[in-house]
Amino acid sequence: MYQGSKLKLYREGNLKSVFGNSASQIESQINQKSEDYILNVSEVEFGEFLIQTHIIDFPTLDFENVYVESYEKEIPADRFPGNYDVRSGEIYKRDVIVYHIPYSGNIYILRNQGVSSFSMSGSIDVGVTNDSITTEIINFDSNPEKIKRDFEDCKRFILSDYDTLKKDCARFNNEVLAFAIGKIKERKQKLLSKNNLLSSLGVPLKKKVGVAETFSIPKPELRKKIIIEPKVYEKGFKPEPTLSNENYFEILKIINDVGKNFERMPSTYSGKGEEDLRDHILLTLDPNFEFGSASGETFNKKGKTDILLKYDSDVVFIAECKFWTGKGGYLSTIDQLLGYLTFRNSKTSLIMFVRNKDMSNVISIISEVTETHPNYIRTEKKNGETWWNYIFHINEDRNREISLGILAYHLPE
Repeated sequence: MYQGSKLKLYREGNLKSVFGNSASQIESQINQKSEDYILNVSEVEFGEFLIQTHIIDFPTLDFENVYVESYEKEIPADRFPGNYDVRSGEIYKRDVIVYHIPYSGNIYILRNQGVSSFSMSGSIDVGVTNDSITTEIINFDSNPEKIKRDFEDCKRFILSDYDTLKKDCARFNNEVLAFAIGKIKERKQKLLSKNNLLSSLGVPLKKKVGVAETFSIPKPELRKKIIIEPKVYEKGFKPEPTLSNENYFEILKIINDVGKNFERMPSTYSGKGEEDLRDHILLTLDPNFEFGSASGETFNKKGKTDILLKYDSDVVFIAECKFWTGKGGYLSTIDQLLGYLTFRNSKTSLIMFVRNKDMSNVISIISEVTETHPNYIRTEKKNGETWWNYIFHINEDRNREISLGILAYHLPE
């Protein structure tokens, strides 16, 4: 009646092998992709896609809702206690109490030994159903207290290495995305280095044709949200000049320092318009931008942007300055900024000047509605009460990520 699958807890395998196999499979999937795919795909989105089948759904055991059943079973004489008058080799019928412990998650992960330790407290075989693990206790004496004690012993073995495995799996889940992204970056860097070497030979590079840029996969049967493999529409890749994250944050810090100065000296900036405030920012940025040029009201793609930094002829930073007019105006300004961007632009900022008396309300609105924008991908971090960093994508190409810094400053009427 209860002869379902069996599971020997904490002894049949080990988590080191489980984690190692996952790492190998992730790296193999990355290496199978075409050069163009790796060079153009969003590292974070591809990484999230790769790890979704490797994240461990660690099982939860529900001892609060344990229930029991019983059935009659033939028990060999050698399993009876010594004080029973039974004949060797014979079998006798006895009632068996079956404890059902409900669970959710991947129960079979509990077959493995932990990474960091090995318990000497023993193991136990349990039965496995669709929604519970089972342990059986033979009712020899019809003694409820003894049966309860026997179950407590079983419970101790069931939980012997449970917390150790839980910590190991949580650590793996927390680190696997960074591992995948790191491997994507590693292969991308190798491809870039190779392409730069070939380009330096001074002869045309022959492009392979007929190579599929994306691959279709069967949909995995998961209860959680499925992450679809990111598509890449590029047919080639050419490295473009770009600000390092360090330089990008230094530029935002300069802008932030100027913005805070607006707040500290309200009488100086009272009544100033967007262009005046923008020019103050430009006057500070330009001498700090050693290897390029900073300009204002410069045409880029679909309009004139307020602040534009160039290296040689390439745009490496774009910012827009606006007075706060409410939630709708804020989202429209993000649309306006995105409209300026080409696929070559990756570092941007939106600088909001707020004349509302209730600055706290404006801060709340920015925090809440930015993530509702259709181009929003993820939140990076918040560097202060009025400085947010987000990752968006440019219009019509989700794989082209941009860094968007939002900075807001309270100005007098």
